[in-house]
Amino acid sequence: MPDPAGLPHVVVFSSLFPSERQPMAGLFIRERMFRVGRQMPIAVVSPVPWFPLQALLRRWRPGFRPGAAPHETQQGVDVWFPRFFSVPGLFKRLDGLLMALGAWPRLRRLQRAGRLDVLDAHFGYPEGYAATLLGRWLRVPVTLTLRGTEARHARDPALARKLRQALQRASRVFAVSDSLRQVAIGLGIPPEKVRVVGNGVDLDKFSPLPRAEARRRLGLPLDAPVLITVGGLVERKGFHRVIELLPALRRRHPGLSYLVVGGPSPEGDMTAALQQQVARLRLGDAVHFLGPLPPEELRVPLSAADVFVLASRNEGWANVLLEAMACGLPVVATDVGGNAEVVCGPSLGLVVPFGDPDALQQALDRALSASWDTEAIRSYAQRNTWNQRVQVLTEEFCTLHARASTAPATVHREVGRV
Repeated sequence: MPDPAGLPHVVVFSSLFPSERQPMAGLFIRERMFRVGRQMPIAVVSPVPWFPLQALLRRWRPGFRPGAAPHETQQGVDVWFPRFFSVPGLFKRLDGLLMALGAWPRLRRLQRAGRLDVLDAHFGYPEGYAATLLGRWLRVPVTLTLRGTEARHARDPALARKLRQALQRASRVFAVSDSLRQVAIGLGIPPEKVRVVGNGVDLDKFSPLPRAEARRRLGLPLDAPVLITVGGLVERKGFHRVIELLPALRRRHPGLSYLVVGGPSPEGDMTAALQQQVARLRLGDAVHFLGPLPPEELRVPLSAADVFVLASRNEGWANVLLEAMACGLPVVATDVGGNAEVVCGPSLGLVVPFGDPDALQQALDRALSASWDTEAIRSYAQRNTWNQRVQVLTEEFCTLHARASTAPATVHREVGRV
């Protein structure tokens, strides 16, 4: 891990982060921040919700709160998973405080070891709220990245107050889309405090294979149209909204297949419900459940498809849209969150209102019928790599560290083992 003199030690703070038990959780955070870690030293503290009786709940909800080992080393980076008390479905207004209390011992040890200069939180509540409490207690600057849940929390009077407090207390606020920046501004945060830093795409992982080769690998017909969605199998992502349109679409596009790529996530698991929907609509030959795939394997199904569709109810910045475009796919997406900021022109795809199945069906019909300039789509994705985003973040962290180092209340650090 790099440790040049003068560079800040950044601790990433998010309850959503990959672990051995949940390898697909929060990959977008790790992808972003481990790239920052190539430029400056980082560590990760990922608080894990815990309740004494939650093991009993797993009898009815397998996979519920699987937890994590206390410590893992991922790509040379230390990742800690401290527990914090959280009652399932209750007392959510206390999660921010309880998360801060649960993470405090680990962060204090990191600070004493000289490994905490900037605390970098992801999601406004409870992580951002907890991080800004910890920032006050430990006297370190806090950055807060808005990622999509904030629009919903801003509509909840109780959580909106805590979200606003977190945004006010943070030293710097990042938003992965302008739509989320507007959420922060709507809560009274000065516009100059909030900077949009979107996600990027890894062109080494996401580049197209020959379509015939990709389809042979998946056992798909070479000449039939193919749709694809990648994401957690949860209501928000809208797989069921696409499946319900397939009978009508197949009348217009014979042999149409739909690739469902994903699995359970911390939000839930709709696998059984989706499979029942497929059976009810007699689409067993059309819908292919490929399960969750690691990023380095996603280019196979993406290269096999004709159109990527994301019928989601809520998004921050859906990085999978850029990943699909990097493989040459046009996109059909709902107009939520930052989707229209990614699909920002008609040469890239179509954006439709959420909750309008007729508009979604018409857009998919048009996308499947159109002739797309796949090279132009790929060129757009290539202009949105991680390099620029990482440069912005590293500059911001260095600026905050420099200010904190010259402030009167600089925290004394002791070098020691963690």
